[in-house]
Amino acid sequence: MVIVGVLLERFTNERRTPNVKPEQHTHLVMVKRKDPKVGTGKKPKGSGRRLYTDENPKDTIRIKFATAKDARATVAKVKRVRRSYARKIQILTVGEQRARVMGKKTVASIFKSGKASLRRAHGKKTKTKKRTKR
Repeated sequence: MVIVGVLLERFTNERRTPNVKPEQHTHLVMVKRKDPKVGTGKKPKGSGRRLYTDENPKDTIRIKFATAKDARATVAKVKRVRRSYARKIQILTVGEQRARVMGKKTVASIFKSGKASLRRAHGKKTKTKKRTKR
């Protein structure tokens, strides 16, 4: 059980007496676990760290997808930022998926077209099916 960064562990005490089954007494004990150093990429087992905590906020690229104008601005920002190609695609994919879940088809299509233009600029070909003659 985890309560805001504090882990509650179960400890068992066993009393052993001859010819008698051991009795188990469970006690909840509060144990404070330290988070690892920033950048290890691992979440400590049982820690209270949230799923979307940002270990390095300076490296974060903020995305907006409330309106089509915000989406276009985000795509332009991602194209000009100095990050790897894979990171840019990843950022635009996150924007597209979140917009699609929220039911914003036009915003999702803007992110999708932004990814396509990045692929063209990078020289990646889109996947197409080969036609076979019969």
